[in-house]
Amino acid sequence: MKKNQIIKIHGTDYKENTIALLEKADLASHIPSGKARIAIKPNLVSSTPASYGATTHPEVIAGIIEYLQGHGFNNLLIMESSWVGDKTEDAFLYCGYQTLSETYQVPLLDLQKADSVKMDCAGMQLSLCRPPLDVDFLINVPVLKGHCQTRITCALKNMKGLIPNKEKRRFHTMGLHKPIAHLNAGIRQDFIVIDHICGDLDFEDGGHPVIRNEIWAACDPVLVDSLVCQKLHYELDDVPYISLAEKLGVGSTDLNRADIIEIKNKSQLTGKEEVQPPLPLPRKAVLVEDAVEEVESCSACYGALIPALSRLQEEGLLEGILENMQDHKICIG
Repeated sequence: MKKNQIIKIHGTDYKENTIALLEKADLASHIPSGKARIAIKPNLVSSTPASYGATTHPEVIAGIIEYLQGHGFNNLLIMESSWVGDKTEDAFLYCGYQTLSETYQVPLLDLQKADSVKMDCAGMQLSLCRPPLDVDFLINVPVLKGHCQTRITCALKNMKGLIPNKEKRRFHTMGLHKPIAHLNAGIRQDFIVIDHICGDLDFEDGGHPVIRNEIWAACDPVLVDSLVCQKLHYELDDVPYISLAEKLGVGSTDLNRADIIEIKNKSQLTGKEEVQPPLPLPRKAVLVEDAVEEVESCSACYGALIPALSRLQEEGLLEGILENMQDHKICIG
């Protein structure tokens, strides 16, 4: 597939749809050789099942592995690190990746336990986990979802799982957007498979999944994230790291030149096409964040506070709490 293409498939047979998607994208032609060391990087932010709207479906990873092994690529591994406060090894277990590893004989690599190295990433010194630097081909498999601090998280932000926990904390002191852009200039993703099955459109840790049953394939993370902004009703200015990444040469935000291709799965070819629900406005975080003064808090902490306030608002309790606080805000950081 070409750099300006985004290919989509819709349906509930996630493994078979992933294989069909990769066949259409001709992923094998992008990989340098049959002996290439290939890393698959999902989003396992926490130990929650994919149906919760936060983590990459193991069926999508299974589809990627079956496709690769079927085309003679056997030097595979799955690498990830969960956010600060969660253990990656727990996420591997509870999200079904331990079983996946045993079934396909593909090792799991916990980057929370990996060595790190400092690198110049387009003019910014960042600490990166060493293993991603040693592979020949990196397949990024993010979940398309919302984020209570950066509005969205998809291809570009998912790369944050390739840095050590200490650096994740430092990213928050730097405001997230600039270091995320520079990180993507330092570690290039070679191919992207987007899990747009049921991501939570407000919170990165899930809880309010929105069923879409889509899987996308792409080569340009900036283009993908630009489309995600459009789909979630945000402007590019709402998510600064996307345009910053474009300026660093990571990709293009020009959706006018994007070639979006939708392919039919087996059930659609037999006339059993599933009707897709409309995509709602993701605004739960925006509605309550005015009650909060946030300074350099990590995603895990902020991502617990904002959903809690949202729930209080839904129950009609938040306004009374804020009135009792008078002119004060809830501070976190």
